Amino acid sequence: MATTGAPARANTPLIEGRGLVKQFGGLRAVDDMSIALRRGEMLGLIGPNGAGKTTLFSLLAGSLKPTSGTVTIAGHDVSRGGPERRIAHGVGRTFQIPRPFAEMTVLENVLAGGQRQAGESIFMNFLRPGRVAAEERAAVEKARSLLDFVTLSHLEGEPARVLSGGQRKLLELARILMADPQAILLDEPAAGVNPTLLELIIDRVLELNRQGKSILLIEHNMDMVARLCGRVVVMAGGRFLTEGAPDDVSRDTTVVEAYLGGVAA
Repeated sequence: MATTGAPARANTPLIEGRGLVKQFGGLRAVDDMSIALRRGEMLGLIGPNGAGKTTLFSLLAGSLKPTSGTVTIAGHDVSRGGPERRIAHGVGRTFQIPRPFAEMTVLENVLAGGQRQAGESIFMNFLRPGRVAAEERAAVEKARSLLDFVTLSHLEGEPARVLSGGQRKLLELARILMADPQAILLDEPAAGVNPTLLELIIDRVLELNRQGKSILLIEHNMDMVARLCGRVVVMAGGRFLTEGAPDDVSRDTTVVEAYLGGVAA
């Protein structure tokens, strides 16, 4: 029986939204939208302003609950759960405007992303202090390694408030990586970032994908989408419009019309 079930699990999308609807009063921001992120894939989600991309992203990330429809992670229904259910199932997200703990150091911000440590229990600090101390040392070592990965090691002792917008996005990425996610939902990583740091972000995202991380990217920077994503899903008016390779999508007349206002958004 286990042999029979293994291929089915392997073919199950890592993250899947089916028939998602999100209604705010009389407005359907997302209207019967389905999307699937495959294992090891980098998927782009694009569309004109008002297309419903951010709302769909929030449904997948757990910061909004669907009016109807389902969200699954590796086949587990997480539709009614929040972001904590997502991270427990190996899915982390970034925000378009990162909000680090401004007065905490850069290193402390990364450490805040750690999950399920013994020291979180008051009793374990008394009953197993050696284990707690060992886990804390391992966490610091891991956080420093991640800061090196995002090239922020030289700022580890500085308060996060001194970071630029692009550096804050790199810090947020490092904090998410502390939880060892299988998938990362990236919310407009290029927004407000200078060209030099944007190249670094693109390079780090590519490296994470090479390491096996699945990436869902919502982004207005089409050059970045084309460089990173093998497949793109397009929304307009809260609904699925089309999908395909970036070059094919960019030449699709329905997509061009949507961006020019031919499809209501």
